[in-house]
Amino acid sequence: MSVDVASKKMPPEGILKFVPPGADLIMPNANGEAVHVLDALEANADLLEGVRIHQMHALRERPYINGEFGDHLRHVSYFLAPATRKAFHRGQCDLVPNQFSEIPSILRIATKRTLGLAASSLPDSRGYFSLGTNCDYTASLIGRAPFFLEANAQMPRTYGENQVHISQVAGWTEVDYPLIGHDPVPPSAIDEVIAALVAERIPDGATIQAGIGGMPNALLAMLRDHHELGVHTELMSDGLIDLIQSGVVTGTRKKLRRNKVVTTFALGSQRLYDFLHENSIVDLAPVDWVNDPRTIAREPNFVSINATTEVDFYGQCASETIAGNYYSSSGGQPDFARGAMYSEGGQGFIVLQSATRDGKTSKIRPQLSPGSVVTTNKNLVDKIVTEHGVAELRGKSLSERARALIAIAAPQFREELTAAAREMALL
Repeated sequence: MSVDVASKKMPPEGILKFVPPGADLIMPNANGEAVHVLDALEANADLLEGVRIHQMHALRERPYINGEFGDHLRHVSYFLAPATRKAFHRGQCDLVPNQFSEIPSILRIATKRTLGLAASSLPDSRGYFSLGTNCDYTASLIGRAPFFLEANAQMPRTYGENQVHISQVAGWTEVDYPLIGHDPVPPSAIDEVIAALVAERIPDGATIQAGIGGMPNALLAMLRDHHELGVHTELMSDGLIDLIQSGVVTGTRKKLRRNKVVTTFALGSQRLYDFLHENSIVDLAPVDWVNDPRTIAREPNFVSINATTEVDFYGQCASETIAGNYYSSSGGQPDFARGAMYSEGGQGFIVLQSATRDGKTSKIRPQLSPGSVVTTNKNLVDKIVTEHGVAELRGKSLSERARALIAIAAPQFREELTAAAREMALL
């Protein structure tokens, strides 16, 4: 018996009949954006009333993000990126504070969850669409809210808890365009040094979480001689492909979803998207399970690696502001810091270069810059890493923390940092 998917197929403008006044549309991260459907919503914005689109990380700067349609159609962000940063600082879109693991519960509390609006793969013969590069918070809507899907011939079909059946779909449209790709960022010389300090502390059999960027890319490349590593990460990027294909990542020592690479969304190059297509080794799971510290803690020897912009003598990490100005959001950093803390043998690394690019300002500071927001608090922090070494802060007094952090600061700032620590009665 064939499944009837054609009866719900329609042009992008078909979404308009499913968007009542005051609707809250929930859209996935990054390439989960339904590009042509958003075009249709923007083209008909004068017909909308009080509609909000909720998305964590947007890749495309669009008129509605920049507030061009007023209250007809407004963007609500959960993580600032280049596409939303300027609009937020101009007051044209909103930012909701969150930890990534908590977004599904926030959406349940603070929105109507009117409709899931997502890019997907084409439907299969059984009537299932895959959300492709995404599961994130959007998967929490499956079975709880209808979806309008933009089925893209170039979206990889992935596996996990991101399958939407045609019975759960109000309507869908078919498109064909390439995903936005992010080629791996080449690591700098400093990235290589920091990565080496972390890599040598990762044991065989560990389960790792790493992000995207020069330092994570350098780190993953340095793990090629490790054995039986597992992956449980919020973001899958290109750096993991070679480790999986070479057999370094096997997941055989994991406790949860053994033998699988677990992630909640993926962002990278076309090579990554090709790797993901119909690859059952990659298991996409909802963020309120992947990033839940209680889930993470169940994996022994869990290693979390995240970046920050500055650290103070207490160990407070400001990872979402730069010089006191909002730049991103908390993401999953505090989730993984807490999970690694409770993991048997777990380690949480926070990495940063010791000084700004011009060398004029230390990123190790007596106190955070005015207006800075604490992302990972002093009670969660474990190891801080710069190119000058590793400061182990867990279980250390404030005085010991100050000494350890000064020791990994850029040499030209150590004298003034020592004087500041004395003024604060920490030395």
